Amino acid sequence: MTQFDHIFREAIGRVYNEGADVFSERTGYSTKALPGLTYEIEPAQGFPLLTLRKIPVKLFCAEVVWMVTGHKHLDFIRQFTKIWDDFAEEDGTMETAYGYRWRHHFGRDQLLELIEHLRQEPSSRQGVVLMWDPASDGLTAPKKKNVPCPFTWTANIIADKLNLHLIIRSNDMMLGNPHDTAGFALLQAMLAQELGVHVGKLTVSISHAHIYENHYEQVEEMLAREDHTHDEIFCRLPEHSFQRALSEDAELVNELFQMFKSQYQPAPPVKTMQIAL
Repeated sequence: MTQFDHIFREAIGRVYNEGADVFSERTGYSTKALPGLTYEIEPAQGFPLLTLRKIPVKLFCAEVVWMVTGHKHLDFIRQFTKIWDDFAEEDGTMETAYGYRWRHHFGRDQLLELIEHLRQEPSSRQGVVLMWDPASDGLTAPKKKNVPCPFTWTANIIADKLNLHLIIRSNDMMLGNPHDTAGFALLQAMLAQELGVHVGKLTVSISHAHIYENHYEQVEEMLAREDHTHDEIFCRLPEHSFQRALSEDAELVNELFQMFKSQYQPAPPVKTMQIAL
């Protein structure tokens, strides 16, 4: 197993074996849930791409490029997946799209300002990027099709390494977590390349880590995969990846996909898991 396979297997084991039984009124499913789950990864020593089961590699590559573009319409991402259509408005846009909120929603370009800020002041501890809008998300605000699950992240440079701390309010550990972890590790690599520094630590903190009852069988199967072996996977970005993403270069998605695919030999699939909307 890779380092991330071990981390992920330990995390789902904790949630499954130690989590409380919690019924979700929103989805109508029971879950096993654990608060305050945190893990640390060193992506330079092995990219966190889960191999205990196959995950759709091109999907997270396409999403990261889409996020960097800052668009809320789905035209770019629909070239690669229709997964976000369920959350879109009738005009084909998604107001809570992470990249849109990074770059436009709050009246400033948080993403480009982060890069410029860390260039000017590498020792800064103020590299905070938000996706959550307290004016319209959660609490007693009207329900909407989607609210951000990863809702903020911070970036800092220590010892010439870019570190990223992702905070997730709610995480479906079987479907969402491997996808989110790989996606933000890829974003971290792009930002580090753009800043001319090395990739440092990726920390993921989850306020409400849960496993849905209709995924229990798959959890048990993955926990039983003790003998699975896989070499570490490394992220070797094409040159100027961040700038190419800014320019909406769809070919970048294919290059990223091929880079990971050439190293990826996951364990056999598990039974199809249904997302809880």
